[in-house]
Order: sequence, then C-alpha cells, then structure tokens
Amino acid sequence: MGLRSPNSMLWLVLLVWAALLCGRCHGRFVVEKNSLKVTSPSDIKGTYECAIGNFGVPQYGGTMVGVVAYPKANRKACKSFDDFDISYKAKPGSLPTFLLVDRGDCFFTKKAWNAQNAGAAAILVADDKTEPLITMDTPEESGNTDYLENITIPSALITKSFGDKLKKAIDNGDMVNVNLDWRESLPHPDERVEYEFWTNSNDECGPKCDSQIDFVKSFKGAAQVLEKKGYTQFTPHYITWYCPDSFILSKQCNVSTMGDIVHLTRNRISAKDFAIRCPMKEKKYTKECADGVIKSLGLDHKAIDKCIGDPDADKENPVLKAEQDAQIGKGSRGDVTILPTLVINNRQYRGKLDKGAVLKAICAGFRETTEPAVCLSEDIQTNECLENNGGCWQDKAANISACKDTFRGRVCECPVVKGVKFVGDGYTHCEASGSGRCEINNGGCWKDSRHGRTYSACTNDGCKCPDGFKGDGVHKCEDIDECKERTACQCKECKCKNTWGSYECGCSGGLLYMKEHDTCISKNAATEVGWNFLWVIFFGLVVAGIAGYAVYKYRIQRYMDSEIRAIMAQYMPLDNQGDVPNHSHHIEL
Repeated sequence: MGLRSPNSMLWLVLLVWAALLCGRCHGRFVVEKNSLKVTSPSDIKGTYECAIGNFGVPQYGGTMVGVVAYPKANRKACKSFDDFDISYKAKPGSLPTFLLVDRGDCFFTKKAWNAQNAGAAAILVADDKTEPLITMDTPEESGNTDYLENITIPSALITKSFGDKLKKAIDNGDMVNVNLDWRESLPHPDERVEYEFWTNSNDECGPKCDSQIDFVKSFKGAAQVLEKKGYTQFTPHYITWYCPDSFILSKQCNVSTMGDIVHLTRNRISAKDFAIRCPMKEKKYTKECADGVIKSLGLDHKAIDKCIGDPDADKENPVLKAEQDAQIGKGSRGDVTILPTLVINNRQYRGKLDKGAVLKAICAGFRETTEPAVCLSEDIQTNECLENNGGCWQDKAANISACKDTFRGRVCECPVVKGVKFVGDGYTHCEASGSGRCEINNGGCWKDSRHGRTYSACTNDGCKCPDGFKGDGVHKCEDIDECKERTACQCKECKCKNTWGSYECGCSGGLLYMKEHDTCISKNAATEVGWNFLWVIFFGLVVAGIAGYAVYKYRIQRYMDSEIRAIMAQYMPLDNQGDVPNHSHHIEL
C-alpha cells in the first residue's frame, strides 16, 4: 500500500482488526447493483444484473442506451487504445458504445480510463471466473492514479457466463443493443432523502483521503441548502473499530491510542475545519488542535467533553459504541467497510465522490415529482418536456401542458391550473373538471360569438351544446333551425324566422304575436283592451283619492272639536256642573 507514517501503520492494523471482527460477527458486504437489459439479438434478449463500480459516475435514477463492442486487440484494456489505433467514439446519429473488456492484469480503474479515452460511453468488465458479483473498487496508493478523479463514464462488472454470451453474439456479427438502468439502484419512497457520510480524519491514505476532503469542501453549500429547507436529513459518521479480545492489551489498543480516536468524535462537529487546521501530514493531529477548533466555532467545550466522557478511562465509550453499532448493516444495507462510504436512503452509494455525481444520486432518492428545484436544473438533468412536449397532452391556446419535468425524466399528468383540476390520461386527453372549469380556456368546450351574441357549451358537468344548438359540445355546436323543425311559432297565423342560436316569431294579417302563449291576436283588440285597462286603473286611483280625502277630513274635524272642548272647559263652566255656592256675607241695611 505504500504506508508512509506510524499513523498509516495504525490504520492498517485497525483494518486488520476490522477484518478479524467481521469474521467473528459474520459481517455482511452488500454488492450494489443495477440492471442491464439486452434488447437484441433475440437469443440473448433479457434483463441481467451487474455490479456498480466504485468509480466513475453511475447515472443514478436514469438509463443509458448503447451498442456493445468487444475489442479484437487489447481485450483487457490495460493499455491505451491509441497504441492500437482503435476508437470507440460514436458517430453522429449512432448509438454510444459500451466497451466490453476482460478482467485481469491491471486495476479496474485503469481499464475504465483507457476505455473513456478511446471514446466509450460506458465500460462492462466481464469476470474471468464463475463467482458472485463483486464491487470494483479504486486502488489505494499503488502507482500513478492521478486519473482516478477524471473518470466520468459509468462502469459495471458482469458475470463470466453473461460476458461469454455477449462475446459470442458479437463474434457472430450480431449488433448487441443494451440498456443500462440505474432507476431502481436507489430507493425513492418519499419527498425526503436521508443520507449518511462515513469517513475519518486520516489525511495520509492517498487519493481516497484527498478526494473525501475535497468532496466535503465542495458539497458543503449544497448540503446546507437541502438540509435547511427540509429536503434531506444528513447524518455524519466516523469509522471506528473494536479491539478484539486477543489484542486488547496491545500497544495499538491501549487507552491512549484509542483516546486519540475518541478525539475524532469531537471533530464530527466540523470535519472540514479539522481537516484543514489539524492535518496528520503536519503532525497537528492532537487533542489540543481539536479543542482549538471547537473553541473557534464558539461551541460549549464542557458539554462536548461531558458527552464524550473520559478518553483515558479504561472502559467502553458509549459514543464510540453507538458509532460501531451503526456500522453494522441493517436491512438492505451492508456493513460499512469501504472508506469513505456514502449511504443514501439506506443504500450504499457507488461511484466517484464528486459534488455533481453525489447530488445526482441524492436527487434520484426523491419520489418522482417531489424533487427540489436544484434537481431540475440544466446542470443536473435534461428537461424532456422541451422536446415535443415530452409526448404529453397540451393545450397550446391556453398554454397548458400535462408534461411535468422530473429528475428521472418526465411524467404525463393532467395539471391543476388556478385551482381547477384537469382529469384524463395525460397523454392524449385532459379535461377541466369541477366548479370554475369554464374559467380555464372555457373548459375545453365549444364557444362562439356572432352578431353581438356569445354562446358556450361549457357547464359544470361537462361540455353540452346550449339550447338552440346541437353537436358534441367540444369541437362544434351547430345552430338548430327551430322554424324548420316546428319547435316554435306553431300557431296557424304565426310566421317563424330562424336566427343564430334562437328564432323570431311574427304574425300575418296585421296580428300581434304573444310569445307567452305562442298565439296571434288583433292589434285593435289589443289596443281596446289596453285602454280599458288604463281607464280601470284611472278610476280606481280617483276613488282611492276621494276616499282618502274624506277620511283625512273626518279625522281633522274630530281633532279640532276635541281641542275646542278642552279650551272651553278651562274657562267656562259646563251646564252639568250646577250652581256654585256663594259664601260671601250679606249686609242688611
């Protein structure tokens, strides 16, 4: 591996312990897979499993269609194809090339790099022996591996038997068309993605350590936006190891060394800051440096120490114990054994640890149509609705479309516009429904205006031609000739004139038409009746006026009489009061 420091040696020892531990606890490594569907030739048509390589950029949530090529020379792809004057770059209008190569003689990544440089869109590595599929991983530090971060094509390992079928078909001159499918490689159950990042603070493990540090720096902004808006739930983890009982007293397992590992837990709070300020390469990987990072971030140092406990105590640490338990695979997720490991919706991510690639994988974890806007940007995916409206229904006049862009492609789903729900299959038909439907493009129903009149076939129950029209109510409503069909003006003297959407009735011989009774009457009779009616009203008003005046005069007379009697009663005795006695003294002379 080319270990370069005591810390690297410690890391190697810990990996050995992990392997021993996994043997004791029946550890489980899960190979993450995608599917490969052969569409031609017919004799090998079908869907096959393949293992996703842990490098390059798998198209999580998507598919790739291509034609398989098997080189006549350099079949293990350990050398540059330029040396053989071979190119697999697709010609304009043709399908991209998926290069099939044999396993062996060099790193998987070297094969992928040479295939990519030759113009291949993906690489399929055929196993050289009959065995279960494995995960193709990146090399550690052997040789020149600067190209690792530049591999962008997806890779897949296929079984020996399937590889032999492909080779035989190609040797027979058949065109082998395949579809690489990653749509179900990650679960996508709901509108929130849960993901974990398993790493450590070691920065002396070569390209892997460098890539994970760069990834943390570049992905920080996107992660914070997704987290703050509730689209994701992120959990950071540090990989730690048990000490097997047989090594518990060794130098590598003594409490002071394990105390250093405990200090890693402090720095989960800011792995980015710790990686920058306390690198192993500069011999700053110390407790004092970790404490300085915590202090600079304004965090409660005592609370953190209380949570971690005493790193020098010779007893099990609850924080480390929880992390170690979390490393054990549950459900569909295997044990965390690769450093670093990204887990998305309880499924381990495979591929290049790159901001764009990881963001695509996270976007693939959302239920379709619930993705955040960042997943629908041009940098992440192609809007399929821009070309031929994605094959979905649309109303160009009202600028309404059933095509909804998603990270995985598009869905044809009748929309909701201004509170009005459209119903239909989304592909050939969508129709507004419910109240208010006529406000949106007249509900998709017929509508026309003539001679100052407007008629519409839109109702809350659907499209129905209005009275005076007939038709389907959607594309046309034709005027009904009520006069011809004798549905109006049916009296003998009546004369009917058809109009658009209605009719007019008249009478012959100077008669007057009464629409309420659909009959004709004499104009003179009508005039006489009219004057008689007016005279009755006039005399009625006169009588009412006289009667009202009489009542008014009577009431006024009574009121005046009562007032006069009251005044007279105050100043003049009434006859019925009798004589009033005189009490004055008479003086006789």
